[in-house]
Amino acid sequence: MAEMSGIHVQKLTIVQQAIASCCGAIITSLFVTPLDVIKTRLQAQRNPFHDGKCFVNSSGHMDHVYVCKNGDSKAWYKKPGHFKGTLDAFVKIIRIEGIKSLWSGLPPTLIMAIPTTAIYFTCYDQLCEALKSRPGKHDEHIPVIAGSLSRFGSATVVSPLELIKTQMQYRRSSYKQLYLRVSTKVTVDGWLSLWQGWASTVLRDVPFSAMYWYNYERFKKMMCKEVGAHEPTFFVSFTSGAASGSIAAVVTQPFDVVKTHRQTQLWENETLKIPQRDSKSTWAVMRKIAARNGITGLFAGITPRLFKVAPACAIMISTYEYGKSFFSHLNEKKNQHP
Repeated sequence: MAEMSGIHVQKLTIVQQAIASCCGAIITSLFVTPLDVIKTRLQAQRNPFHDGKCFVNSSGHMDHVYVCKNGDSKAWYKKPGHFKGTLDAFVKIIRIEGIKSLWSGLPPTLIMAIPTTAIYFTCYDQLCEALKSRPGKHDEHIPVIAGSLSRFGSATVVSPLELIKTQMQYRRSSYKQLYLRVSTKVTVDGWLSLWQGWASTVLRDVPFSAMYWYNYERFKKMMCKEVGAHEPTFFVSFTSGAASGSIAAVVTQPFDVVKTHRQTQLWENETLKIPQRDSKSTWAVMRKIAARNGITGLFAGITPRLFKVAPACAIMISTYEYGKSFFSHLNEKKNQHP
């Protein structure tokens, strides 16, 4: 584990790793949410979201489905505005609505991001440590295996929470009413219905994680050698995170396009009571998009995604590494002065 995520990781407890990852998730969300608020407001200005319609809001690491509520909603994405571009929107939102408006939608983002990130990053480090202790010298494969398995696990655990969160958002109701709706859904469609949309999420996020961690560990190792550091500095972690996140985002963009298509269609079916269309495989949806819009259609939205993923990955991993370094030095001091 010394070569993977900081030389003192094995001295950290699971709780300390979870705390470091949660701090990273909070700081990342604080930085990235304004970018997504502006993007969504610009998007709503060009193509207004109608009542009952849903759209996907992304913080770079996480996606969240928002459903436009029926009635006279004062939701943040429905506020009026005539913006010429990103900078114009940034200035006008602050001047007219106040700076707090840039962090609209932060609570639901944190509700999902914190548990997902804690599971994901903690599992990654724990798996790396377990795989490192096994016999055989295949260290270069460890980030790929650990990254894939940890993302698979976190996506699986959190998937029902995403469904429940969106149900709560669409219809304001008591916990008892929510419980009755979810239990009825389980009774009618079975337990697996709570994991609707899980397959397309995994198809995008697992390859992303495998590539991200593989490249991150390689870049980090190379840069540490260049600067002559034993532990990754903040600059090394930040740069390695941004570069590896960008590469993974570009390669997995077609899966992101399919996931967004499936996610919005799923919730429109749920909330507008539209009959389910024939379910198509991921590859069938890809072929349909490519036939209609060409290969470039599979990379639609890559620029705004890169603008969010690169800083999100950079801030998240550098904050996480800093947190682990802080706890490892704290543990060393405790061991030296029991």
